[in-house]
Amino acid sequence: MEKKILVLEDEEDIRGFIVINLKRKGYQVLEAGTGEEALKIIEAEPNLYVAILDIMLPGISGLEVCEYFRKKDEEIGIIMLTAKTQEMDKVTGLYTGADDYITKPFSPAELVARVDGLCRRVDLVKGKSQENIYSGPFCLNRESRGLFKNEKKIELTQLEYVIIQYFLENPGVALSRDQILNEAWGENFFGDAKIVDVNIRRLRKKIEEDASNPQYILTVWGYGYQWGMEPSS
Repeated sequence: MEKKILVLEDEEDIRGFIVINLKRKGYQVLEAGTGEEALKIIEAEPNLYVAILDIMLPGISGLEVCEYFRKKDEEIGIIMLTAKTQEMDKVTGLYTGADDYITKPFSPAELVARVDGLCRRVDLVKGKSQENIYSGPFCLNRESRGLFKNEKKIELTQLEYVIIQYFLENPGVALSRDQILNEAWGENFFGDAKIVDVNIRRLRKKIEEDASNPQYILTVWGYGYQWGMEPSS
């Protein structure tokens, strides 16, 4: 199931920039241009994972929305968008219940990394991080950190496990080599992205019936890879 993210930003260009980058990562994004619209979405959508809230808004401010959100849902992740001149607002936002803040202008990579990290923390709070993931003949057991195909365990290195978990958490989503690199090796890794291709080849040999004709880890030419199986219910 796609994680739902609320983006509250009154400037359409900035909001569109945020929305398109989150959608590319596979998130389901709900948009609001005012605090009033955001409050209506909060009431209508009980399963939001993360809210990205601009502080400076006409009418109901992002800080007020943050405070309302936190009173209603202790588990949701909240990121405040601030300008460099809003130092006190950053502090106020954190006291009001925000988990993090991003200062404008920001890069798409920074934004997505913050949202990814917050979603993982929300998963831990919700207890979902220990749930098994099922996809076709596969079962990923997060508690034992094991991958099973037709109930037979497949031996993986730690890096291979992180990569396969990343695929299974994002079924059908095209993941770039850089995204996979950052997920498995960390954002501070400065090696060649070709190491991703090497590990994908090794994974295919372990999980595919025919590694030369893969049906699970599919190539997205000129970009990266995607998991080709839908999750099982």
